[in-house]
Amino acid sequence: MFDEIVRVINSCRNFLITSHIRPDGDAIGSELAMYHTLRNMGKGAVVYNQDETPEIYRFLPGSEFIVNTLESLENFDVVFVLDCSKIDRMGDESSRVSAAIKKMINIDHHISNGGFCDIFLIDPEASSTGEILYRLFEKMGVALTENIAINLYTAILTDTGSFRYSNTGRDTFTIAGKLVEKGANPQRIAERIYEMNPPAKIKLLTKVLETFESDWDEKISSIVVTQKMREEAGALPEYTEGFVDFVRSVEGIEVAVLYNEMSENNFRISLRSKGKINVERVAREFGGGGHSNASACIIEGDIDTVKRSIVTCIVNQQK
Repeated sequence: MFDEIVRVINSCRNFLITSHIRPDGDAIGSELAMYHTLRNMGKGAVVYNQDETPEIYRFLPGSEFIVNTLESLENFDVVFVLDCSKIDRMGDESSRVSAAIKKMINIDHHISNGGFCDIFLIDPEASSTGEILYRLFEKMGVALTENIAINLYTAILTDTGSFRYSNTGRDTFTIAGKLVEKGANPQRIAERIYEMNPPAKIKLLTKVLETFESDWDEKISSIVVTQKMREEAGALPEYTEGFVDFVRSVEGIEVAVLYNEMSENNFRISLRSKGKINVERVAREFGGGGHSNASACIIEGDIDTVKRSIVTCIVNQQK
């Protein structure tokens, strides 16, 4: 598929680049790395996301060019769908995009991706979509500029949990090292992502940690974020990113869960495993997906019912 993707890039002119709703560091970093690569080749490129770019990623080179609305699609020859396991995960425009742009290329690393494009590059063993793109750019022989390096490094850094998760391998460090050589500054990038928390995020975190509880002989621990908490703290929805990692750090637990109330009786569930339990299978039961150690899904219902459903599903994975 590398050769086929390179052929398409070389033969086409105008590209739309997109990813999943509520984009994270891997999604945005990968999109912008592809954007700079195509623009440096003299191609036309537009990055579209349904949701606005979270504050912590607005330092990324090119983030100011991301658009959140789509008008005419007739000029695009190809759409790259990056870090996205299902076409409807790109949001409300998914049907219009797939109908208007016949040539679609999906590049992803989620194990839940069954393939929804004629041209796809899916590697569940890769640490991130950013890592796959590095290999693609290497195959293409394109020059890795500082802008590309910063975006790819951010993609890899965030999806490996700062190189702590089990998806971090030898190749991940090798690629990260090469990106540093090309201008990605590890200290500066880490500071912008992890050490620029607004006061409202800390206020929200103090409220959320009060909801901490454990189940299943303290092997499952969880926290809850409600709309009321966000309103009282003056926090944006994106400020919950990273909260589940506080739970994951608790000694002795196997699975960390964040119940994030998006609207009344509608919860986004973030799951993290320390390795023994495959949480991708749990998320898949509720229409979600991800990786064996990190996944997510959306469930409707009151919080007590949602909690029982998740805990029961996790426990059943061990039977």
